[in-house]
Amino acid sequence: MPRMKGAELIVEYLIENDIPYVFGICGHGNVGMLDPLYAARDRITLISPRHEQVAAHMADAYFRVRHKPVATLTSCGPGSCNIVMPLACALTDSSALLAITANVPTQQFNRSPFQEINRHFQADFVNIVRPVVKRSFQPTRVDMLPLALRQAMTAMLSGRPGPVNVDVPFNVFQEEDEVELPPPAPPFGAQRSGASPEQISRALDMMVAARRPVLFIGHGVTLSEAGRELTEFAHKLGVPVISSPNGMGAFDMTDPLSLGFIGRNGAFPANEAGRRADLVIALGARFDDRSASSWLPGFSWNFPQTKLIHVDVDPDELGRNYPPDLGVLADARTFLRQLLAECERRDVKKATREWLADIAKWRGEWDKFVQPNFDLHTSPLRPERVVADCRAVLPDDAILCCDVGVSHNWYMQFWQARQPQCMLNSWGFSGMGFGAAGALGAKLAAPDRPVVAVTGDGCFSMVPHVLCTAVEYNIPVVWVIWNNFGWVSIRDIQLGLFGGREHGTMFHQGANKKPYNPDFAAWAKASGVEALTVTRSQDFRGALEHAVKAERPYLLDVHVDAEVRPPSTGAWQLPPTPYKEPVFGQRFLPDSAPMK
Repeated sequence: MPRMKGAELIVEYLIENDIPYVFGICGHGNVGMLDPLYAARDRITLISPRHEQVAAHMADAYFRVRHKPVATLTSCGPGSCNIVMPLACALTDSSALLAITANVPTQQFNRSPFQEINRHFQADFVNIVRPVVKRSFQPTRVDMLPLALRQAMTAMLSGRPGPVNVDVPFNVFQEEDEVELPPPAPPFGAQRSGASPEQISRALDMMVAARRPVLFIGHGVTLSEAGRELTEFAHKLGVPVISSPNGMGAFDMTDPLSLGFIGRNGAFPANEAGRRADLVIALGARFDDRSASSWLPGFSWNFPQTKLIHVDVDPDELGRNYPPDLGVLADARTFLRQLLAECERRDVKKATREWLADIAKWRGEWDKFVQPNFDLHTSPLRPERVVADCRAVLPDDAILCCDVGVSHNWYMQFWQARQPQCMLNSWGFSGMGFGAAGALGAKLAAPDRPVVAVTGDGCFSMVPHVLCTAVEYNIPVVWVIWNNFGWVSIRDIQLGLFGGREHGTMFHQGANKKPYNPDFAAWAKASGVEALTVTRSQDFRGALEHAVKAERPYLLDVHVDAEVRPPSTGAWQLPPTPYKEPVFGQRFLPDSAPMK
């Protein structure tokens, strides 16, 4: 066996697993990794952003676009603590990345050297990170690395993907031993579980018997790359499709069978179909509070009066919020292929025309309500114009990286993704800065496609140094800053549920409460990024076209009207505060459904 340093072994194993990038920041704890990365720079690229949070968001977004992982590299102490939030985002959204963290030398464990966490256990970073990764490993000798790396890579990519941590003490990077490079882990998607024949037969029986079926697709459909099978199945049976944000684009959202997103900020046809359906086939979807109207009956769903087939690769999700009539532990693509084969065998017919006619009527009502606002020209811009002009300018394969907050609510409600892996959202943990930072990783994953980050002024202000990284590494991302001068999604909750006053949720300068933000365009230019400020809706479309065609880092500071709110069509409750009734549409309860 060859004699290798620990860091050399790590780098070679990353290359063996076809990992093209390490996103990371140097520190005294991980300096031993830099020489091996330099020696292998023609086979693996180190990109160093200005903050560890950005590194992990970049890795998260890279996986969402390519379904291939990359690694992060952070030093001991605060450097690695800075990735806890983005790791939580990746874990809740099932996104794989290998987080290599450094720790203090084993010879100094439990002696409180610089940046050791040891109140309860020596070199205890693994307990800091444990809740936000699938698994954490801490090899304390070089000969422990092969097994730890192989198990880490396998855990990261098997079943429901997610981030995994390998915590490496300082000396292990530099010490040598006779070690053999472990075999590469199976690539993501190589192992796919399926349903039993009895489950497939029963599922199709339930679908054939249903008069008002809907499909509800989540990130599991995107991750399994089941778009083709989903489209074929939906068309074969004539079943309408409701999407979660991370499922958007797996089914073309301009298709007549697409109903859009469901929940408080969902589209009216989706909520109306969800609460009136007699069967829901959920594929890789979690029924979280925002896509289930906080589980309040009659707003988005009506379980158990509505029958539920729930398919997921994670057994923890089956029955977490709604006990299924049929729970299936299976990969979404495998399940759909099994269903299609059963359909061929049984010559299954399409869903009822009456159900599709009802849906067409609801879509017409919704369009009549919202469409006039998309044509209005205002200053500051109406949110609908920003969404519509993005859709008009960007090609179908463009990647939209959405940050969190009120801007994301508008895109959830009105964006029509036409391809999978083209709309990236921090959904489960909702980390501010994901869109602005993740766009860099998305562009590295898809260098030939436009990548646009839609990020609020609050989100962008948390990671403005992304501009430096884009310039340093020539990553041509476009940032559209949704500038409404505040934490407006929280301001709206405050105004609606806490007495109608605003305090601490808007950005002001001086006693006169004048709206304040930095000049984002000037900030960008100071960083070497071209930029424009847009205050009139007539100017946005042309500015976005110019920014995309420039093929270099570009920022648009777009002033958006904070007083125009997304029309709610479902509900959202934060107990014990009351919930608001929908602005459009109303609660529907079957006769036997419980009230809460």
